[in-house]
Amino acid sequence: MASELASILVPIGVVGAVLAALCAIVAGVAIMRGAAGLAGGAVGLWIPSAMLSSTASFASQWMPLLVSSIVLAAMLVIGAVVRAILSAGEPARQAARIARAEALADGPEPQSAPRTTTAPSTGSQPALAG
Repeated sequence: MASELASILVPIGVVGAVLAALCAIVAGVAIMRGAAGLAGGAVGLWIPSAMLSSTASFASQWMPLLVSSIVLAAMLVIGAVVRAILSAGEPARQAARIARAEALADGPEPQSAPRTTTAPSTGSQPALAG
C-alpha cells in the first residue's frame, strides 16, 4: 500500500517542484527587470506549486520541496543583486541622456522648405464649374 501511494505522490511532487522552479526563475528575472507585478504574480504561482511539491513528503521524499524552496531563495537573491548592479550605473546613463538632449536642443534650427499657398493648376475645368 505504501509503495503504491509513493508511486503516485512522488511524481506529483516532482512536477510541482519543476513548476515551482520555473515560477522562481520568472520571479528572479522579473526582479532583475524591475517588474514588481510580474515578480509578485510569479511568487504567487510558486506557492501552490511548492505545496504540490510537498506531496512527495508523504512518501518520505523531501527533495522536491527542498529544491523548490532553494531555487526560489536563490533566484530572489540573484535577482536583487543583479538589479542593484544595474541600478548602480543608472546615474551615468541618465547624465548621458541629458547631454544628448542638450546637444540636440543647442543644434542649428532645421530649415524647412517654403510652402506654396496656391494650388497647382491641372489645366482643366472642375466638373461643376459653370
